[in-house]
Amino acid sequence: TQSPQSAYYLNLGLESLHVRMERHCLNALKVAEFLKSHEKVAWVIYPSLKGDKCYELAQKYMPKGTCGVVSFGVKGGRKAAEKFMKALRTIAIETHVADARSCCLHPANATHRQMNDDELLACGVAPDLIRFSCGIENAEDLIEDLAEALELV
Repeated sequence: TQSPQSAYYLNLGLESLHVRMERHCLNALKVAEFLKSHEKVAWVIYPSLKGDKCYELAQKYMPKGTCGVVSFGVKGGRKAAEKFMKALRTIAIETHVADARSCCLHPANATHRQMNDDELLACGVAPDLIRFSCGIENAEDLIEDLAEALELV
């Protein structure tokens, strides 16, 4: 059973969810488009991105946007992904999703850090995988931070 204060906070968040999700989706699409065109990015997965294997289904079932999470790989593998993560300045390195602020995670060094590259691949987690959850900040600010971090890879 929730405390009254916790229930209040939950309700407060739910009341603005429809507004925040629209911004999460818009930001994620802009970020995904930027990443797809960047020379140091190996691959991008985002259902609302043209060319994604789930794009047609996303347009059919979620025409207003899919989510705020963009997955991508940094060219150069695990070491390049580690370098990228260390170079982020404004994007938080956390495991949150759908937070008001953007956060980023490198699963190979966080949630799956006990695994080597072969074990990661066996469970479907690429060593170069970066999971980026877009917040509601200005998309250009997010892209600037990503671009600067990629330049250092």
